[in-house]
Amino acid sequence: MNNRVDRRNFLKSTAVTAAATVAAPSVMGRRVLGANDTVRVAVLGVNGRGRDHIRGLMGVDKVEIVTLCDPDKELLAKRAAEFEEKYGKKVHMEQDLRKVFDDPNIDAVTVATPNHWHALATIWACQAGKDVYVEKPGCHNIWEGRKMVEAAKKYDRIVQHGVQLRSSPAIQEAIQHLRSGLIGKVYMARGLVFRWRADIGKKPLEPAPDYLDYDLWLGPAQERPFSRNFVHYNWHWHWDFGNGDVGNQGIHETDLCMWGLDVGLPEKITAMGGKFLWDDAKETPEVLTSSYLYPSEGKMIEFEVRPWCTNLEDGAGVGNIFYGTDGYLVVNGYGKYETFLGQQREPGPAREEEGDHYANFIEAVRKHDTSIQNGPVESAHLSSSLAHLGNIAFRLGRVLEFDPTSERFKNDAEADAMLTREYRAPYVVPAKV
Repeated sequence: MNNRVDRRNFLKSTAVTAAATVAAPSVMGRRVLGANDTVRVAVLGVNGRGRDHIRGLMGVDKVEIVTLCDPDKELLAKRAAEFEEKYGKKVHMEQDLRKVFDDPNIDAVTVATPNHWHALATIWACQAGKDVYVEKPGCHNIWEGRKMVEAAKKYDRIVQHGVQLRSSPAIQEAIQHLRSGLIGKVYMARGLVFRWRADIGKKPLEPAPDYLDYDLWLGPAQERPFSRNFVHYNWHWHWDFGNGDVGNQGIHETDLCMWGLDVGLPEKITAMGGKFLWDDAKETPEVLTSSYLYPSEGKMIEFEVRPWCTNLEDGAGVGNIFYGTDGYLVVNGYGKYETFLGQQREPGPAREEEGDHYANFIEAVRKHDTSIQNGPVESAHLSSSLAHLGNIAFRLGRVLEFDPTSERFKNDAEADAMLTREYRAPYVVPAKV
């Protein structure tokens, strides 16, 4: 498969609009949804993004959240109580996501777990006949992202990647401008992630609390002692579980860089950065600058992560800038763009309007039609992979050459080893999905 060609066709079509030692869930009888049927959903992971999943899905017509799932029983009970108070109905609570997949009354799941669970949860859900909305990054490493794509195709499932920018009418319009030549030949994109990321301290190792099923929380990751530096949220800054901010907030921007430039994975990658502010438990860099080169296409992507006091760039602190021969286009946040044309930077077309990414997912589920998805599974794999490539270049400290077709590095066994991870049984991403 030529991934660059596939990606280009995919982008143009959306511009507008080792086997497990415990058996994965088996494929259930699939309920055929009619146009007016209620879609029954389970939310997996209810701490951070899971709260937004609940809010967003409950705002979509004919959607019923029937189950909340989290390995933390205290957090789970808190969210269920909030759900009952806000929506006037009880919701089933479940600690083990495998039991969710075995429930024939559930049509779809949303995955808001830590990153290291995203791919396996998605694959198991597909095998169980469930459609999936998975948070960014779609995968914790490049290899398992490709397994997600294979699972979605094999089991004929809708898998939506949580990149809300793609459902914004304003951003869709911005992509049209890039395609139509408003700013001339577009040769470079920049992704910006300037977020306040404080000192997380150095919390001690300790026994896991009784209310947390820590084995389930660890899942595919290798065993390591419990620390409150992992649970909850700060797992983002540890390589076993997260991918730093380029693989957190940054996936929205890596995805848009690739979409706007109309490119797939790069051929040359370099990255540099480090920890300059806090002497804390974070393993991932606070500051990261990465570059991705497409020599055969004459294009490149630059990506910057900054953690604290910093300047904004044309008003954007989280967003993208596209550069062309006749001007530049700035995307700020999740649904706003502006253009500046010519040497005098004259203001051009602009628009601000967000979209409903959950509603787009539910429509695709109800119609069982991948063609109407704004964030299909390919985007989960490829936009996440761009971030992973930057992280690999940073960790190895050298320029890397990559083959986008084979999705392997060129004559670099050390880098190839970082395309995947060692999985912990029974939470193994299967080589054959």
